[in-house]
Amino acid sequence: MTAPPDSAVLPAAPDLATAVGAWLRHLAAERKMSAHTIEAYGRDVRQFLAFLAERFGAPPSVRDFVDCAPGDLRAFLARRRAEGIEGRSLQRALSALRSLSRAIARETGETASALGAIRAPKAARRLPRPLSPPDARAVTTTEPRAGEARDPWILARDAAVLALCYGAGLRISEALGLRRADAPVGAVEAVTVVGKGRKTRSAPIIAPVSAAVEAYLALCPWALEADGPLFVGAKGGPLSPRIVQLAMERMRGALGLPDSATPHALRHSFATHLLARGGDLRTIQDLLGHASLSTTQVYTGVDSARLLAAYRAAHPRT
Repeated sequence: MTAPPDSAVLPAAPDLATAVGAWLRHLAAERKMSAHTIEAYGRDVRQFLAFLAERFGAPPSVRDFVDCAPGDLRAFLARRRAEGIEGRSLQRALSALRSLSRAIARETGETASALGAIRAPKAARRLPRPLSPPDARAVTTTEPRAGEARDPWILARDAAVLALCYGAGLRISEALGLRRADAPVGAVEAVTVVGKGRKTRSAPIIAPVSAAVEAYLALCPWALEADGPLFVGAKGGPLSPRIVQLAMERMRGALGLPDSATPHALRHSFATHLLARGGDLRTIQDLLGHASLSTTQVYTGVDSARLLAAYRAAHPRT
């Protein structure tokens, strides 16, 4: 759980510092938000309160926060924009402030009306950058790293995690959250994973993914407990996501892939390649665990961009 900031760190009067701390605890305990999201929300609020402290000449109180004017918010967003902060991050900051405002309203009945008068900044919509099918298949094997001075079981482990990202569309956290008892091997045709917002879904497992996990288990030197993690680090403890990211970096070097080739890009590749082969959006939405179809629809833009690029490259009049 994220530790709430105290008044010595947070640029706020004691009553507002207490309210922020209670809000952060609520996000962790009740809303089940990830530690990363809570950290980002806390940082956004801290930056806004520092702005108000500078603007008002004193650390803001709950009353100051509730009474802030639309002009205060616009000035804050304008400053952040001038500092090079993109629209997506500004949207998140506004979302964090609105979340804090709702928490304060629940306790005091006071509402920061200015937050309702501000429209969220527009963010440029960035299309996911999937790998090509051959490259995606290559990073889920051990061959590109065959020359590394690493134990074979380590290479097999990394390949198995990446195979789950591409072959089942899992996030790293979802793959690393699997228990040994849930290993997708043998007759197991699906795994249950816990995604964002603590939502569970069933992810089908195809034969190459199952084979990659079996290869890892056959080589793993550690006795894995049924209720323990499926994937472990070099010393037998839980595997860190950073290790998987570093493995992908080595894959990029071996295969000459761009920096956009990350473990999460394999999840994008999973969705894009399914769509290109005729998969429907609703099914892909369920497989990815997206709460909204609009989130999944971004992959139609990827496929359209690919088709347009092929058209322009091949048409004799272009």
